[in-house]
Amino acid sequence: MKPKLLLHVCCAPCAGYLLKELQKEFDLTAYFYNPNLDSKEEHQKRLVEAEKYCKKLKIDLVKSDYNHREWLEIVKGFENEPEGGKRCLKCFEMRLGEVARFAKENDFDCFATTSTVSPYKSAGAIGPIGREVATKFGVKFLDKDFGRRDGFKKSLEISKEEGFYRQDYCGCEFGRAGDRG
Repeated sequence: MKPKLLLHVCCAPCAGYLLKELQKEFDLTAYFYNPNLDSKEEHQKRLVEAEKYCKKLKIDLVKSDYNHREWLEIVKGFENEPEGGKRCLKCFEMRLGEVARFAKENDFDCFATTSTVSPYKSAGAIGPIGREVATKFGVKFLDKDFGRRDGFKKSLEISKEEGFYRQDYCGCEFGRAGDRG
């Protein structure tokens, strides 16, 4: 019997390769929780792509409510931080905390995030946050830098093959300048 993994999905381009690979090793469920996205339209575009790909791979996808206002409260005072700074850490703490809570309440063995596949996000910064919320909620964090071994390159190849909508920023209004998600 495969262990149950809840995978936080930020977008289909980052998730593509990981969904294919992780379903070989885990009883995989994707979790779309992204209140950081700057508009309902952006949220919907990313959600639709994730839904289509999960359906194709026969992977369950859990959709969380979009509550950007709550996210704005969490990052209040950090709006002018550089990309990858304290605002991003608060954002990951919020999102991974929710994923860990859901994983614990729904009897998953562990959780992970697709965010570490991107070279634009720091797996070294995400890992400690994941471990911290894992301890808080009593569920294991699969602490992996999924960008290693060409993970990002493989995700880009799948993204191109599938014709995914591919955004050119992480998703929040404060990170639009110069970030590629």
